[in-house]
Amino acid sequence: MSAEYKVHGSVAVITLNNPPVNGLGLSTRHAVVDGLNQANADAAVQAIVITGAGKAFSGGADIKEFGKESALQEPNLHTVIAQIEKSPKPVVAAIHSVCMGGGLELALGCHYRIAAPGTSVALPEVKLGLLPGAGGTQRLPRAIGVEPALNMIVSGETIKSEMLAMIPGQQLFQKMAASPEALGAEALAFAQEVGERHAAGNAPLPLVRELKCKHPKGDAYFGFARNMVKGMSKNYPAPLKCVEAVEAATKRKFQEGLDYERELFINLMWTSESRALRHLFMAERATTKIADIPADTPVRAIQKVGVIGAGTMGGGISMNFLNAGIPVTILETKQEALERGIGIIRKNYESQVKKGKLKQDKYEQRMALLSTTLSYDDLKDCDLIIEAVFEELGVKETVFKQLDAVAKPGAILASNTSTLDVDKIAAFTNRPQDVVGMHFFSPANVMKLLEVVRGKATAKDVMATVMQIAKKIKKTAVVSGVCDGFIGNRMIEQYSRQAGFLLDEGASPEQVDKAAEKFGFAMGPFRMGDLAGNDIGWAIRKRRSVEKPGMKYSASADRLCELGRFGQKTSKGWYDYQAGKRDAIPSQEVLDMIDAHRKSLGITPRKISDEEIVQRLVFALVNEGAHILEDGIASKSGDIDMVYLTGYGFPIYRGGPMHYASELGLINVVQAMGRFAQNPNDDAQFWKPAPLLARLAAEGKAFA
Repeated sequence: MSAEYKVHGSVAVITLNNPPVNGLGLSTRHAVVDGLNQANADAAVQAIVITGAGKAFSGGADIKEFGKESALQEPNLHTVIAQIEKSPKPVVAAIHSVCMGGGLELALGCHYRIAAPGTSVALPEVKLGLLPGAGGTQRLPRAIGVEPALNMIVSGETIKSEMLAMIPGQQLFQKMAASPEALGAEALAFAQEVGERHAAGNAPLPLVRELKCKHPKGDAYFGFARNMVKGMSKNYPAPLKCVEAVEAATKRKFQEGLDYERELFINLMWTSESRALRHLFMAERATTKIADIPADTPVRAIQKVGVIGAGTMGGGISMNFLNAGIPVTILETKQEALERGIGIIRKNYESQVKKGKLKQDKYEQRMALLSTTLSYDDLKDCDLIIEAVFEELGVKETVFKQLDAVAKPGAILASNTSTLDVDKIAAFTNRPQDVVGMHFFSPANVMKLLEVVRGKATAKDVMATVMQIAKKIKKTAVVSGVCDGFIGNRMIEQYSRQAGFLLDEGASPEQVDKAAEKFGFAMGPFRMGDLAGNDIGWAIRKRRSVEKPGMKYSASADRLCELGRFGQKTSKGWYDYQAGKRDAIPSQEVLDMIDAHRKSLGITPRKISDEEIVQRLVFALVNEGAHILEDGIASKSGDIDMVYLTGYGFPIYRGGPMHYASELGLINVVQAMGRFAQNPNDDAQFWKPAPLLARLAAEGKAFA
């Protein structure tokens, strides 16, 4: 049942019941209209209350309807709101917990609104590349004023109900309940009162649409707002359209403004940016779903965490758990290493305090949860132990054999490895079912991505537990199978190889980086290499020369490292760096080295377009991503997109590499790859399309 109907004396109550957030899907919309009709046909009913079951009034649109015809089927949300407005009996919205998007638009269509304190109120459609499409841009400015409404609509941010109730002259809430628990009784009493008053006097019922909507300095204000939003919303069309829609509310009749809002909404629905953001919204939620692990799988309690290694990664990993209120014990081999690591954690927190992002008492609470040790025995009561030591299998073996000896039964043993075989690591223990990969991205206390690497023996409850704890520490967890580099680093290797070939053929590091950054990457491949440390890639290539001797690379990156140019940490990499600054300064030494390398290969440099640079970089990701899907390393293309959006700086408004390729048309991607394969200085074998990519392109299909 999508909504329940009950009569309490002279008041009918329609309770939305579509878990988890009472999304306004087709069946729910039908149930609301049916409830209205039933109440208005009952002579004993004088007023109607609409509320929500569970932990929400309504979170708005039902995400299960995204992109489906049912979202447009009658009664659509416009129709439902029109039925509420036309009701001859007063309709009261009893709002609690969550009132967002279409849920707020539904409430704005009611004659009266009573809210519980602590209710989260928002019109977040802009975060999906849209604007409110059921009257939100027209009714909210009338209810709370033009400026507060525009701020809410353009930002999409959540505001608590008690803050909105304090806006002078607001008519969003006619009454605030004393407490969330009192809302039900107070809403019934309020509805009974207005119902009796209306029945006695038969006065017209108040409608938000009939309220005045003006700004005393409209042209100047909207000009200012347009300039501000334009400067902050590069690559995203929706925020400016929100300004236009709210301005229309102040200058047009209500129905004309409503029609204009609908026109803008439909146009935004068709933009690539909105499709990308909607894809991101769905993909992020889908990452938590593992096909063979039911949602109700019991999880292990994680009340204390151990972290091995107090370096950059170990310290950052520890901060995630401290921030979530979970005690952490850090283990190191030497006291000075511990003190240095704890000092960095303190410095990070003190910086947040200084900037006003963290209160002093919170900082002290977090540090109080942190303990240190030089002995593995002190980890015996930890529920989860994460190893963050040097990326070498022999070092991992030593650590995991010691953990196996001291960790309590049922403790989860996790490796922060970025490339190594988790199954081999698990084999160093007598409990492979308890071993899992938890690959954090640097800086671990900032980056959202967590690759959860599932070994062949990893228990289902271990996976369920790690996915749950990832949510608690505010990470986007993506499941990967075991392979060299997992999802992210396996793909970035092909991206980096193409960057090297582009140098061989005539591009400069600066040109490649600028082309990638113009496309929308947070930074290009060479700036990224300098940030991460070029010696890391050097070590991987040395390992590759033994494991995969046929894999072709440009030798320019190795020559760079032979010059000692490891990146920002040595003040010189692909670029030069000044002390204390991160500005990348083109290096003549590097350009001379690249030129000498070209000559040694007998290559005459050619002019390479930015378009070719971007296509070779991105399509390298796409083709390897298709291989990863075929190999079962990732279960869905959306997981790959989430890895690149949250861990590698792929532009969000393009939706991730796999989504972007689908938007371009996979046949176009395959045809471009065919051209690249003809390049004698590239790797022709790599540009052979992955069978999955070739099949989807031939069938005119897309990923996902």
